[in-house]
Amino acid sequence: MTKPEPLLPESVLEALRRIDTPTICNALELVAPERRLIGYTTRPLVCPFPDLPPIVGYARTATIRATTASGLPAAEQKKRRLDYYEYVGSGPGPQISVIQDIDGPDAGYGAFWGEVNSAIHKALGCLGVITDGSIRDIPQWAEGFQALAGSLGPSHAHVHVTDFGKEVRVAGMTVASGDLIHADSHGAVVIPPDVAAKLPEAAELCARREEPILAVARDPGFSMAKLRDAMAKAAEIH
Repeated sequence: MTKPEPLLPESVLEALRRIDTPTICNALELVAPERRLIGYTTRPLVCPFPDLPPIVGYARTATIRATTASGLPAAEQKKRRLDYYEYVGSGPGPQISVIQDIDGPDAGYGAFWGEVNSAIHKALGCLGVITDGSIRDIPQWAEGFQALAGSLGPSHAHVHVTDFGKEVRVAGMTVASGDLIHADSHGAVVIPPDVAAKLPEAAELCARREEPILAVARDPGFSMAKLRDAMAKAAEIH
């Protein structure tokens, strides 16, 4: 399969990969202040691989359920799964799988993700998965494939893809197919493509503003007077 081309220059994606997700959120507050309350995960997710670096890619969305079997004939259900894989592997890359479990309070009852699907999705060009469903087979997981999941579980139960390519909502984050996603062990955030190139510089500004405050906070001679001065100095940094 031909590797899809990214929509944004690789240099922009690479710069974003050098920044952690909380800092991306900080930078977005500067360049897109209207995003302060939207566009990122707001509920905790399990990350079995916290030491993996941040991933940046384009969303491939799907919905799954596991508490009831698919009502489709076996052949049609197999075709849907293959059509889903075709969708994941097509279009601009790299890709990140974003899957909503629609079993409601029973989300995570059965794991769509494990040794097999992590390997398949990695082969299709995906960098990782973000799901409110469960994952399993952690020791056999595809090497370097990141995962943020609602839970860990042992069985796949009746898990099956119910739809794909539509808008989904995972851990409070609404994602459309093709959205640019930044994720690490802290969580995930949707990056508007029109501000993506501005984020590295905004992240550096955030760091410069934090430096005087952190220096005072870590100083054994800390005092409120020093903190006030440091905060005033930080506010003047542009």
